[in-house]
Amino acid sequence: MSRIIMKFGGTSVADLKRIKIVAERVKNEVDLGNEVAVVVSAMAGTTDQLVKWVENASPNGASPNSASKDHDKEYDSVVAAGEQITSGLLALTLQNMGVEARSWLGWQVCFKTDGLHSSARIENIDTAKMDAALKAGTVCVMAGFQGVSEEGRITTLGRGGSDTSAVALAAALEADRCDIYTDVEGVYTTDPRIVPAAQKLEKITYEEMLEMASLGAKVLQTRSVAMAMNHKVRVQVLSSFTNKPGTMVVDEDEIVENKVVSGIAYANNEARLTITGVENTPGVASNVFSLLAEGNINVDMIIQNRSLDGKETDITFTVPELDLDKAQKILEEAEHISFRDLFTNKNVVKISVIGVGMRSHAGVAANMFKTLADKGINIQVISTSEIKISVLVDSAYTELAVRSLHTAFGLDAVE
Repeated sequence: MSRIIMKFGGTSVADLKRIKIVAERVKNEVDLGNEVAVVVSAMAGTTDQLVKWVENASPNGASPNSASKDHDKEYDSVVAAGEQITSGLLALTLQNMGVEARSWLGWQVCFKTDGLHSSARIENIDTAKMDAALKAGTVCVMAGFQGVSEEGRITTLGRGGSDTSAVALAAALEADRCDIYTDVEGVYTTDPRIVPAAQKLEKITYEEMLEMASLGAKVLQTRSVAMAMNHKVRVQVLSSFTNKPGTMVVDEDEIVENKVVSGIAYANNEARLTITGVENTPGVASNVFSLLAEGNINVDMIIQNRSLDGKETDITFTVPELDLDKAQKILEEAEHISFRDLFTNKNVVKISVIGVGMRSHAGVAANMFKTLADKGINIQVISTSEIKISVLVDSAYTELAVRSLHTAFGLDAVE
């Protein structure tokens, strides 16, 4: 007997027909003798509709973290309703199949969170009641994405938070595995829509998955991967629509021999800023990035070039494309930062090669740069970590860069 957490996203529970298919999958696990807890998202499109209703009902608009704390609390109360509906419908469907089941809301489990509405963080999970129900043979169907604050108000974990709910529940219940069902069959070496020769990985390490998720791969939510890595939760990514095995996200020790490069990721939601003629004195970079941090803008890739006489410097960095205008305004209005010119560019893409095997193999950067050069692709910015090399290039070369690197590092499937 194993204890398994099964998580189903919005497309997997989009309507009653798909909910019945999900129920059959759950029943199969129960028939194998496993203890099963299920975490569900809202039915596809439901959360978007709930947000629109909040927007129409409130003069503060739909955006969370508004000036009104009461608005944020009611925002969470409304948008959390989608998962509540799905959990009840799935529990009913299971009961009609003869499976002992009941629904659970975040406050019933209980998922204790901080009071930061719309992006709450989990602080503690009291699983005593659910643990007893599982041992008694009941399938526990939990509404994902939600918790409860110290003052007893419903909180939500942010979009994609049901993945985090599932991994957190798996850790708290000491589950043997957390299966996350999506609309893809697993984790691929790159986006199969760009590279038809992309391969589905049998296993991938937490670190590699974390890098891929943060760099544009949308298979898993970044926060859930980090939680799985911290708590050593074995996660399987698989499709709701096929019966094929998925990809296991595991500790590096479970993989016999690591590939030098496991995948190629790309992020096309980046924007580049360059400020030129900045006085080259200590603390200038700190002033620039402190202002951006105060504006809640995440900065990624950074390059600083000093002039030949050492008196001036140019600073280039990337930010999320949606934050470009805000970042530009902050810098232009900064009274204690002077620069000659400010240039921006939205037509860029970040391409990354990822692999834990890079720790022990030389030549990855040389191969990457040569491959891009041979295709006439100019590199604008470079950043590295222990298991990743990222470059910023013109967005027009996205597909060519991804395909070329995928081939250069031997990731194409063998026909």
